[in-house]
Amino acid sequence: MLAGLGLAVTLLVLAPLAAPGYVLSYDMVFVPHQPWRAELVVPSDSLPRAVPLDALVSLASQVVPGWLVQRLVLVAVLLLATVGAGLLVPARHPVTRLVAAVGYAWTPYLAERLLIGHWGLLLAYASLPWLVSAVIRLRAGGRRALPLLVLAAVPAAVTPTGGLIALASTVVLVPRRAGGRVGAAAVGLVLLLNAPWLVAAALTRADARTDPDGVAAFAARAENWSGALGALAGTGGIWNAQTTPVSRSSPLAPVATAVVLAVAVLGYQALSRRWSGGLAHRLAGLAAGGFLLAALGVLPGLSGLLEWSVATVPGAGVLRDGQKFLVPYALLVAVGFALGVERLAEAAGRAGRVGAGAVLAGALVLPVVVLPDLAFGAAGRLRPVAYPADWNAVAARLDGRPGEVLSLPFGAYRAYPWNGGRTALDPLPRYVDADVLVDDTLWVGPSEVSGENPRVAQVRRVLATGAPVTATGVRWVVVQRVVGGHRVDPATLVGLREEYAGTDLTLYENPMAGG
Repeated sequence: MLAGLGLAVTLLVLAPLAAPGYVLSYDMVFVPHQPWRAELVVPSDSLPRAVPLDALVSLASQVVPGWLVQRLVLVAVLLLATVGAGLLVPARHPVTRLVAAVGYAWTPYLAERLLIGHWGLLLAYASLPWLVSAVIRLRAGGRRALPLLVLAAVPAAVTPTGGLIALASTVVLVPRRAGGRVGAAAVGLVLLLNAPWLVAAALTRADARTDPDGVAAFAARAENWSGALGALAGTGGIWNAQTTPVSRSSPLAPVATAVVLAVAVLGYQALSRRWSGGLAHRLAGLAAGGFLLAALGVLPGLSGLLEWSVATVPGAGVLRDGQKFLVPYALLVAVGFALGVERLAEAAGRAGRVGAGAVLAGALVLPVVVLPDLAFGAAGRLRPVAYPADWNAVAARLDGRPGEVLSLPFGAYRAYPWNGGRTALDPLPRYVDADVLVDDTLWVGPSEVSGENPRVAQVRRVLATGAPVTATGVRWVVVQRVVGGHRVDPATLVGLREEYAGTDLTLYENPMAGG
């Protein structure tokens, strides 16, 4: 029954992906075959935000096409989240497991992170119920519990944030009395899973300190009359308004959040009794810590401390987008809500079976009713498209030919006509086998958040003076057709030699650049 529900939720959310093509939405960019390069493992001039994620995608796309990799990971997110939450809840009634499954898989958090393309982070979201289940086995002395815990942490560790969530969860939830050495081994092994990005961070030339303006830009955002804290309480509040489902602006959304939280508090009492050894309290502490991190950017006094931290402490920039850390909170609410519903159904059942059934049925559909626009690819916003032929043509001409590639217009995100004008990260760095320079400055409304790549900053300064691209030293320039009237000044291209001219891409070579 639980697996069937997971399949139904997956099909309902990902229905548009039955069509061929690639879904390009903000940071979610897949290409037919992502070339393997050392930069994917140890980026020399940028922070390792996609380590080891991009390397794993590159390896996978050598075996199967990128469109299939994308579908497999998105299906994994929804199936693992649904089934994992359902199995985790200590239920007395089978429908309680279904309530927990839907309550965890159908959330504003998942919808918003899916729209912004953070599928790697969503793997951590999907894996947390399995990690907690492994902790329960570890507490019970299960012989295979430790390998299961590490296995559950593997999907989370494909991104730095997910790896930190898995590590913090292991540190907090694993009992100190579990043989001592077993607990230490669990923490050590999960820490080892984080080694790829930790090593890359130590070796990169990029400044690990970040622009303090990013704190306000990435702070949790109000989605309705309940404010930023109310949005976070409902597991929403992402900083990007364009990746927020329309239903989150409904005046009834905070009312539904209040109902869910009230029922979850009722269920938490049952959870604390059914989970031995204070595990429920440990998960509650973890959830509270995650909620505090999510709210740092909007809490008076603490936002200033966060600004100082990201500008001074290397690596503290990972805390800017604090809403990411709501994962344990979302899991606790889903499990507590399911158990609270079970208690209400038991009380209603004393008056007749119809009352109990109504309570369970209402709880089961409540997440979908409150967030209907997660269905069908976030109401059609996640639709597959095909790359124009120009992309393969340019990739073929750059294959095996050394030199940096400059992508113009100079910016990290694009709105392509062939992608319906939807915003997506520039696919060129993943599409071609070359070092591609894109502007890592991020604009959030009128706010400018500076990037960290020193080579990109050097190119930006040259272009800002009005000098032609030839002065930057790059060998190749790709000019892309994008929506929004972003034009490349012809003076910028003076001195370049045209290598390929297509409808969507034009490739130039800089004769003044060295081989």
